[in-house]
Amino acid sequence: MLTLFLSAFVTFFVVIDPPGCAPIFAGLTRGTSTEHRRAMAFRSVMVSAGILLVFALVGERFLSAMGISLDAFRTAGGIMLFLIALEMVFEKRTQRREERAEGVRREAEAEARPLEGEDISVFPMAIPMIAGPGSIATTMLLTARAQGLTETLIVFAALGSMLLILLLSLLAAGPLMRILGHKVEAMITRILGVILAALATQFVIDGLRQSFA
Repeated sequence: MLTLFLSAFVTFFVVIDPPGCAPIFAGLTRGTSTEHRRAMAFRSVMVSAGILLVFALVGERFLSAMGISLDAFRTAGGIMLFLIALEMVFEKRTQRREERAEGVRREAEAEARPLEGEDISVFPMAIPMIAGPGSIATTMLLTARAQGLTETLIVFAALGSMLLILLLSLLAAGPLMRILGHKVEAMITRILGVILAALATQFVIDGLRQSFA
């Protein structure tokens, strides 16, 4: 049980990437009040948790309705996660997130809207930065692999623990980035990318093995 929890937790941590979300959140909420930043952090995590929970509960039925087997989804999800891992290793993912965050800021400035009070919890924080294609696929993959109610609850516990860490990261985004710095953040991202690549490869191997068994 502990092995399943640790495996699910590490997978969620790598895919959702709290150290990568923190600087983006800090940039989007720069210049706003402490109350606004706190509200956006809680709302972002709550919205993304709801989205991931929905896909965890009805994702398998949705696949069945579309005529897609779990093994096919497991293989496709593994390939998707592997591509995300490559982006993390070569820092493409962080660059794309920063460009998306800058786009939101420029849009607000172009429309002469004050950044104070701007709701960035649903977009771009919850979707697609937290509950993006990678995290949705990971949630569906892990719940599909869980056998029985106990293992499913363990996966949910791992997701909940990771989201709690994400919330703490967002709340401490400003001080955290001043402590870590860009170089340390880049190093952590690349290490996590290598781990994710290995986990994604295992997903593909499992999917192919079951397909041709």
